[in-house]
Formats: sequence, C-alpha cells, structure tokens
Amino acid sequence: MATDSVFGHAYGVIMAGGSGTRFWPLSRRRHPKQLLTLFGHETLLEQTVARLQPAISFDHIYIFTSESILRKVRRLLPRIPSHQIFGEPASRNTAPTLGVAAQEIARRDPGGLMVVLPSDQTIIKPALFRQILRSACRVASTPGRSVVLGLKPTRPETGFGYVRLGKGERKVAGHEVFDVESFTEKPTLAVARRYIASNRYLWNGGMFIWKASTLIENFQRFQPEMARLMRRIDEAGGMRSRAFRRLYPKFQRISIDFALMEKIANIYAVPADIGWNDVGSWAVVYELGKKDSEKNIRPSASLSLHSQGNMVVSPKKFVVTVGVQNLVVVETDDALLVCARERSQEVGEAVQELERLGRGDLL
Repeated sequence: MATDSVFGHAYGVIMAGGSGTRFWPLSRRRHPKQLLTLFGHETLLEQTVARLQPAISFDHIYIFTSESILRKVRRLLPRIPSHQIFGEPASRNTAPTLGVAAQEIARRDPGGLMVVLPSDQTIIKPALFRQILRSACRVASTPGRSVVLGLKPTRPETGFGYVRLGKGERKVAGHEVFDVESFTEKPTLAVARRYIASNRYLWNGGMFIWKASTLIENFQRFQPEMARLMRRIDEAGGMRSRAFRRLYPKFQRISIDFALMEKIANIYAVPADIGWNDVGSWAVVYELGKKDSEKNIRPSASLSLHSQGNMVVSPKKFVVTVGVQNLVVVETDDALLVCARERSQEVGEAVQELERLGRGDLL
C-alpha cells in the first residue's frame, strides 16, 4: 500500500496504447513511442511509472496497452503485477479504456481513486508533480468530483485541448484549485490566440483524477450505451474474461474528453507548473535535448562540418553532415528519415502514405 494516507486509495492508471507515428522510423506498431528511450536511460513509459514513486505503490498501478506489445510492456515493468497490465484487443481511444479500468478498480476497492496519466509525456519536476497530485486527490476524494491537472500554455497550440477556468478559487494543501467552466478540444489558431490572451485557460494534458465510482456514474448518465457494455464486461469477470476480448471491439471509438469531460459538472482544475511537455514530434525532442556548440544533437560517432541546428539519430552508422541546417536525420536498419526540423509534425503523414502504398513492412 502507498505510505502517504492521501494516496491510500489511489490507483495509477497509465494509458500506454498509442502508436506515436510522428516518431517513425524509430516508432513502429510493435515498438511505439512510449517504449522509446528519448531522454536518459529509461523509456517514456518507465519514466511515467517512476514519477509516481513513492506516492503510489507498484501494486496500485494499472497499465493499459495494446495486445501487440503486451508481453514487451510486462517485461519492461517487472515490478508491476502482470495481471495489472492489460492488452486491449482493439484501439478504441481513451473513454472505453477508462470505463473498464474504473470497473476493475471499483471491484477491488469501492473507494478507489483513479489517477489517469498518459505514458508519452515528460515532467522535469516530479517531486512538485506528486505534491500537486496530493492536492488533486484530496479534491477528487469527494464523490461526484473530477479533477484535471492543467498546464500553463506557452504558445497558441492548436493540437491540445484547453480548460477554461471559472472564478471559484481556493487552496488545497497549498495549491490553487479552480472551478472549470468548460473544455475545448483543439481550437483553431485564432481561437487559441484568444485563449492565451485571456489568461483564463490551461492546457489539458490528459491527466485526470476521480473516484472510480464517480466515473462509472458519469458513464451511466451521459453514455448509457457504453455503460451497458461496460457492465456486461464487468458481470462476465472484467478484463481478464473472454467476454472482454469479444465485447471491447464493440465500443465506440471516442476520447474521454468528448465522451464525458465536455458534458459533466463538478470539474476542478489544479494548475501544474511541473515542467510538462507533450513529446509530440522530433522537434520537441530536439528542443529538450542537450546540444553541442553548433546547436546540433548527434551521436559521438559522427562528424558535423558547417552544420547547425540538426538532430541526428544513428546508432550504427557514422553520419557526416556538411553545410546543412535545421534537419532531423533518423536512421534504422530498414529506413532513413530526413526532414526539416520545423516540419517534423508531418512525419505522421508520411506514415499514412506508407500504409496507403502497402508498405506494412516499414510500419
């Protein structure tokens, strides 16, 4: 059990089923982004688990991933009980995953509190993250309440969701807590600029806290069809039952934001200045990485002449760059990526084109 009484009924729920196509060619279907070692010596998934320690013990952590990488994830995280690492038979976005996760936790602990975290982010202030998480858990321990950790926007980003803060402000365990007026998913650039100028919005990084029973009740009220399917899985024995593999693909493909967060009441936000970054492209890895005097990131087995602002990932080949700027070069055994750094978001489009061309061997 967790040593901190605030976390005694808290369960980490880590979402590790994404593909991360913008990190091709390192990221593949059977080796997605969360399994990459982009910073330090641990994968993004291992770092996500580590930052919960010692607040939430390993036996209180659940991992939800895809069936195709289930064995790999279990080998990567030997301290988490293998029966708490689940492989989904189909990709159905976050709402179905969290719905069945709530039932698993509620069956084990009727007072269970879910701490939902993506597995592909970086947080450079983990101790502060745990302090803020303690405050969020206290707020969410009241039935009916939902809490989101909100990140202060640094730019008018169109790829993130936004949380509009209400006027209700208080402090819980030394950290500010606001009422949430609304959620907005991925606004246009003009709208995002208005949000930033207003100082009333935070980014939604997909980090939520609520009692498992609260989430189940919200599904019953706002997504009754999904709730009925969840109940059938639960009555059949949950995610370890044969019914789970048969019924889960019948869920609607929908995010928790669209399914519930834009509809429910009693939502609170805790601002979290925790050095958060959504690792969404090679350009982000470049921004966060350690650079040489010419602002390059490159392996020791390489040569850079009159080249600035490049990122080179090549574990086996000696790479020489001459007179080039602001490129991303990523080499694997079967593929080579060369792209302008500022256009690295478009790598996902290249993956889509490879799929259209029938190049499954490269995916």
